[in-house]
Amino acid sequence: MKQVRVLLADDHSLVLNGIRRLLETSFEVVGAVEDGQRLVEAALRLRPEVIVLDIGMPILNGIDAAREIKESLPATKLVFISMHSNAIYVRKAVEAGGSAYVLKSGAAEELLKAIAVARQGGTYFSPGFGFKVLDSLAEAGRDSSRHIVELTSRQRQILQLIAEGKQNKEIAALLNISVKTIEFHRSRLMTILGVHTVAELTRYAIQYGVVSPAG
Repeated sequence: MKQVRVLLADDHSLVLNGIRRLLETSFEVVGAVEDGQRLVEAALRLRPEVIVLDIGMPILNGIDAAREIKESLPATKLVFISMHSNAIYVRKAVEAGGSAYVLKSGAAEELLKAIAVARQGGTYFSPGFGFKVLDSLAEAGRDSSRHIVELTSRQRQILQLIAEGKQNKEIAALLNISVKTIEFHRSRLMTILGVHTVAELTRYAIQYGVVSPAG
């Protein structure tokens, strides 16, 4: 029987190796990457049935990577694995097309089950979440998501890179666009979000799940 093809993405090599060892006895692990931009490229090239991905990844976070992947590979199942139990990350993972959200603390026991549920068309959340996590953001989420929806995918990526502490030249090199374009986007972001400093942009990015808190 042909094994299900799985692609892995996490910015910590030790975590990637651990997930690979856990899954490779049951699945064909076709690749492992450490940032969201490489994840999108690998997904489009390898076309796996399942992707296990972290949320907090450099260059392009897991949420925005998932959005891009789902546009081209709508049948691919996305299983998020994260250290963050904050409800906003769970909600955004679901909005991005995720079928499961597993906390890293319970991954060894839960990941295989989460993948099985996702492949059957269901949804899986680590025990302890229930639906209270999503329900608790039902009203607040409508307000917060409105701000994020106003940003384009490029603006969200630049916001993430700014929040990661990268300078205009670094961002321009990573995205292969001009420094002037980055300066334009930075100014536009501040106008849209009503902020005036990089610190405020960073706080916004963390608050609305564009970038994960440090730690």
